[in-house]
Amino acid sequence: MTATLFAASHGTSSPAGQAAVRALVTRVAAATTMPVVGCHVDVEQPDVPTAIAEARDADHAIVVPLLLSAGYHVFVDLADAARSASIPATVSAALGPDERLVDVLARRLDEAGRTPHDSIVLAAAGSSDPRALEDCRRTGRMLAARLSTPVTVGFLSAASPSLGDAVAEARRTAPDSGVLVSTYLLAPGYFLDLVLQAGADRVADPLLTPDSTPRQLVDVVLDRASDASAAAGLPEIVRLR
Repeated sequence: MTATLFAASHGTSSPAGQAAVRALVTRVAAATTMPVVGCHVDVEQPDVPTAIAEARDADHAIVVPLLLSAGYHVFVDLADAARSASIPATVSAALGPDERLVDVLARRLDEAGRTPHDSIVLAAAGSSDPRALEDCRRTGRMLAARLSTPVTVGFLSAASPSLGDAVAEARRTAPDSGVLVSTYLLAPGYFLDLVLQAGADRVADPLLTPDSTPRQLVDVVLDRASDASAAAGLPEIVRLR
């Protein structure tokens, strides 16, 4: 049976974000013998149903959400796309939480000049789904453990505290410290613009940038695909190094 990995990002109108996600999909494709197709949940084309329908040689679709937490897009949009697909389709878990994503968050903070005196706020997209919010809060706890320093979580939509409120509270709590935002977003786009407007002293880059595709992200995508493939009773995914 021929399985194809469909790497499903949210989609963005940001050229920088599009380039960053394309680079990730390209690196994933270079790291496996499995065919890899980029597709999108929203904003961009092809969407997931179209991408699956156009994959003529695929017998089974492994859909990996390029999303950091599991909310509506995973449990509803992608689940619906899998049920209505013209071939059998399996949706994997979201990318996060995962210690390897925390590795990248810590690296981005160091690149932004983190000092032991900084107050750290994790900026997350937010969701109306409490499961997605808990995924983000768990990532905040994991980052705090990695850095051995408190980390508060602020959301950009649909949840409290807002990032602006979290930044303001961090400044009130430690007025002599700088506020550094850890950007828990996959790539540049609209939400990064909101992060930059939230009043922090410094903002770390998101996990992906057009010039940086950490190997950890590639490995997480392939692990999610491997788990979904095994759950579907498909052959093990061959990886290239």
